[in-house]
Amino acid sequence: MYLQSLFSAFPEARFTQLESWEALVAENAMDHLSRRGRKIMETVLKGDSGVDTRHFAIQPRELFRLDAEGLNHAFEREAPPLATAALEKACRTAAVQPQDIDALFICTCSGYLCPGVSSYVAERFGIRSDAYLNDVTGLGCGAALPTLHAAQCFLTANPDALVAVVAVEVCSAAFYLDDDAGVLVSACLFGDGASASLWRQAPRGTQWQAKNFRSLHIPAEREKIRFVNAGGKLRNQLAREVPQVAAQAVDQLFARRSVDPDQIIAHTGGKDVIDALEATLPAYKLEETRRALRAYGNLSSPSVLLALEDRLNQANPNDRRLWLTSFGAGFAAHSCELSLGDA
Repeated sequence: MYLQSLFSAFPEARFTQLESWEALVAENAMDHLSRRGRKIMETVLKGDSGVDTRHFAIQPRELFRLDAEGLNHAFEREAPPLATAALEKACRTAAVQPQDIDALFICTCSGYLCPGVSSYVAERFGIRSDAYLNDVTGLGCGAALPTLHAAQCFLTANPDALVAVVAVEVCSAAFYLDDDAGVLVSACLFGDGASASLWRQAPRGTQWQAKNFRSLHIPAEREKIRFVNAGGKLRNQLAREVPQVAAQAVDQLFARRSVDPDQIIAHTGGKDVIDALEATLPAYKLEETRRALRAYGNLSSPSVLLALEDRLNQANPNDRRLWLTSFGAGFAAHSCELSLGDA
């Protein structure tokens, strides 16, 4: 399938890491933490975590006071317009109308709606009532690539269709703090955002083709990174071994590539994760992935597409092959290849 356009969108509110620390202090959001817990957050937010700024759909004054029900209501309020904003940009660039979209795939893991986010986006954006809607949940940070794979399958069966794929996360709706180090580090890294792309089965001129989708599932490592339920809230369970687990899984997928890529585009994860990936694949420096993390934090599922957007915007004349990878809850890792023209 061939890429028609790719665009991201973010909430208006943007905070530096220091501003995030100051908001936590001002709202007494850490009063229930131990001295060690507060110190962990201070160290991450005031140090070099690889993140400079993050966007939040839920303002701190509201965020720190919401119970589980309130957080999910906030997700319901914020996720559809955020996803729609990204999709509007993608459609405008590709010169297509909402009524042209035949299928909409949306992935998310930071909140739950039934019907899914796709129903709300279709209504807001004016997508036809007979369009195919598909919501992908439960795949965590790695969800963007398997969602693209699902879109490819739809296009194989419906070769004349125009398919939209959106990854949207309101990670602030999964805000949770306790004295677990993984929980605290997660709270200091995640941000909110969305990425939307449009795809067709046949190219219109010289366009990037997505192919060779791969996945790797390691259930034995499931407890190292996943959401758990804590008093009705989403609590991110994150073990310190995750960078190594991710690097090993990505290395296995990379061994199954069809060609050597010009660049690897990876999910951001965190600074330690990127370091581990570069150590495992030393021929590549993940510059776009690092820039995405620094400017936006870990967006969960949209992250890999945000890094891809960065790379494509560079319009490097030597780029012919890109290799994408995402990973997260499961433990699962995914990859696909993008090629330009006959590459």
